[in-house]
Amino acid sequence: MYCSSCGVAVAQGLSYCNYCGEKLNGVKGDAHLKSPEVKPELLVSSMVVVFVLGLVAITMLMGVLKAVLNLDVGQILAFAFLSFLIMLSIEGVLVRLLFRRKPGPEKAADGVLLKGQATKELNAAPDLVLPEPVPSVTEHTTRAFEPIPGLQNRVREVDDRK
Repeated sequence: MYCSSCGVAVAQGLSYCNYCGEKLNGVKGDAHLKSPEVKPELLVSSMVVVFVLGLVAITMLMGVLKAVLNLDVGQILAFAFLSFLIMLSIEGVLVRLLFRRKPGPEKAADGVLLKGQATKELNAAPDLVLPEPVPSVTEHTTRAFEPIPGLQNRVREVDDRK
C-alpha cells in the first residue's frame, strides 16, 4: 500500500502515513470525504478565461446600459464597478485555490526521485565492507633491506662498552 500524498510505501492497517502524516485513503471510518485535487494548469487557465470573459461582459453591459436603458454615466459606472468587483472576487477564489494546493508526490518536500525509484521509499543500507588491511610502510621497507654482514657484531661491541 502506498500513501496517496507522498508516495511512500506504508504497512497495511495504518491510518496515517509515517512519512508525511497524511490520512491514508483505504482506512475505514473516514468522517469526511476529501475534495478532489485540482490541477494548477486548470486553475490558471480558468483564471485567464474568467478575466477575459469578465472584461468582455462588463464592456457589453456598459454598452447595453447606455444604448437600451439610456442611463446616465454615473449609474453605468456603478454597474460596471460592481461587475468588476464580482469578477475580482471570483479571481480571488481561484488564486486562493491555487496557493492552498498541497504539493503532490512529484513536488514533495525533499523533492527529486532517483532513476529507477518509483517512490520515495528508503533504500536498504549498503553492507559495510572493511577494506583490506594495508601493510605498514615501515614494515614493508624494513623487509626490503638485506642484513649487513658484521653489523650485529659491531652493535654488540658498542653495547658492551656502555
